[in-house]
Amino acid sequence: MNTPSVERWLDQGVTPPHWLADSSVARATYLTEALGHVVYERWTWQRLLKIHGTLADARRAKPKVCRLLMDQAAVVEFWQRGSMHTVPETEAPSVEQVVFAVLKTHRRRFKKEGDAPSGATEISIAGSNIDAADRSIPLALVSWLERCGRLQNPHPQTNALGAGDDFNAMAAFLREKASRSRHTWRAYMAELERLYRWCVTHGLGPFSDLTRQDLLRYKVSLQRPSLDASEEAATAKPADSCLSDKSQARAVAVLASLFQYWHSTGYLQSNPAAGLTGGTRAQAGFAPTRFVPVLLLKQCDAWVAGKAGSGDDLNAHRQAAIWFLFRFSGARLAELAWDPSTRLPRLELDEGGTGLLMVQGKGAKPRAIPLPRVCSEPLKAYRVVRGLSAHTHSQEQVPLFHGRKRGYLGATGLYKEVKSILLSVASDIEGTDATGAQLLRGASPHWLRHAYARTLVVDKRVPLPAAQALLGHASVQTTAAYAKTDLTQLREFVEVGFDNADTMHCR
Repeated sequence: MNTPSVERWLDQGVTPPHWLADSSVARATYLTEALGHVVYERWTWQRLLKIHGTLADARRAKPKVCRLLMDQAAVVEFWQRGSMHTVPETEAPSVEQVVFAVLKTHRRRFKKEGDAPSGATEISIAGSNIDAADRSIPLALVSWLERCGRLQNPHPQTNALGAGDDFNAMAAFLREKASRSRHTWRAYMAELERLYRWCVTHGLGPFSDLTRQDLLRYKVSLQRPSLDASEEAATAKPADSCLSDKSQARAVAVLASLFQYWHSTGYLQSNPAAGLTGGTRAQAGFAPTRFVPVLLLKQCDAWVAGKAGSGDDLNAHRQAAIWFLFRFSGARLAELAWDPSTRLPRLELDEGGTGLLMVQGKGAKPRAIPLPRVCSEPLKAYRVVRGLSAHTHSQEQVPLFHGRKRGYLGATGLYKEVKSILLSVASDIEGTDATGAQLLRGASPHWLRHAYARTLVVDKRVPLPAAQALLGHASVQTTAAYAKTDLTQLREFVEVGFDNADTMHCR
């Protein structure tokens, strides 16, 4: 990979946007300051002593560099794929190659002059508050929606939405109902794509052509999915074949919201989804039931800690950091996935051993989660092995977890790491605890959030408003649901409340 230095790059992450210098060395210095970690640094004994003053201080600050300098004239530290590498200068890539790779990794922030947004497989709906990459729509769905059906209102006098086809009508719906949060947008798009695949499989569509009978058939298909041998069914997502009651209710609620919006704005002459959500079990409220016993969680803790050990295996330390952060922060999977537009989640680790996790929750609401010391230590160890300092600083803009392909680990990668731990521990305990092994195989990262919430509400009896703030629940009733799952605690509350009932007399 060889990149001419004449290519101009624009930093869009500052106000006003700033053009980078033409020199690759100057660009590396700028990126080091902008991103909060070393991008490319060439070390000699003279430079080490000039910066650190004494040989002893240099060895404490750069032990690996000093070891390599014993046999080399110069050593290079460079950033690649989310971690720091230290090699002899003869084995290091050029500064141009390293800088170019870093710029491409942060391509949402740094743009090459003349670059145009990619649109080969998807487009983005303009006018929303979330990043363009999070509001993309597959071109196959776009072309399928660029028409209208029998229920579309062709009269401009009463069609207040002003849309002439289903795509523009759906774009208006998403902008108004789902643009506050990328998580909501993705959830809505997932359900609309599910309905689209079902329509294609059964030769129906577009959406404005569906009758009430069609929607009732779709609702039944969510409850009892049929094994369709068609091409579309063969390419459907695995989740389409087995949906929980909650997932079924969400799928119906999204399409009911779409048709209600279209009808109320005049795009549709009638609403075929009216009353479609009535009687769903999801209306009964949230009831957490997926828990992993504390003993099994501690076995997972020990397995992760043992694998990381005291070595410098980067992947093992990353896995340990991911596990303990899920385990002791109560954050959602989407909240722990790196978002380049917000530069969240972000860690704050100080020398006193305290840690703070900053995330963006549902509704684009920021939340600060204090971390216990047992969680901070694996995070610090991972940072050190990764080539970063143990403690964070205010200017740092490094993704929380590094990835090999795009510089950071996304939601899918985080899910796989946690699932790998659960499956590995399940295999280890299969011979002594078959029931526990089966439970771990069926668990997911979100079960760790339930365990965190249960520890707060049931075991530690943290006041519900405080637990609500830590968990990022919109309603305290959701937090209180965890107490409802533990009748032992409720019985104890009753006993304490009426412990003097035997002294009471009716008057």
